[in-house]
Amino acid sequence: MLTGLLHAHSGLRYLVLAAGVVALVWALAGLITKRPYGRGMRIAAVSFAGLLHLQVLLGFVLLVSGRFFTALIGHIFLMLMAAVVAQIPASVMRRRPPEERTYAPHLVGTLVALGLIWSGVAALGRGLMEATVF
Repeated sequence: MLTGLLHAHSGLRYLVLAAGVVALVWALAGLITKRPYGRGMRIAAVSFAGLLHLQVLLGFVLLVSGRFFTALIGHIFLMLMAAVVAQIPASVMRRRPPEERTYAPHLVGTLVALGLIWSGVAALGRGLMEATVF
């Protein structure tokens, strides 16, 4: 079972990265074309944040199962920060009136979250697209 969780945690990162790129491109396109803020941006942002939260949850399950080494300290901190940063724009935009919603917070938040993800994977001594499992 532990091996399956490791593979799930490792493989899910590709979905997280794909969702992050979709959210980033959607926000950039919306900002450049100046189209009104819509449902598509909300879905892209929530999908990215939700998949990232699932990734963090799988990571905690692995951590509790006894898989710990010192490089995980930086990895855990950076991934938690990425999950928080990815969630902030979606939460803030949901509370704003429709006429005040913009793409800029999504663009910045997604860029920062993807940067934190890259740094978190690098903290383990691996490349972002490297297929090595613990």
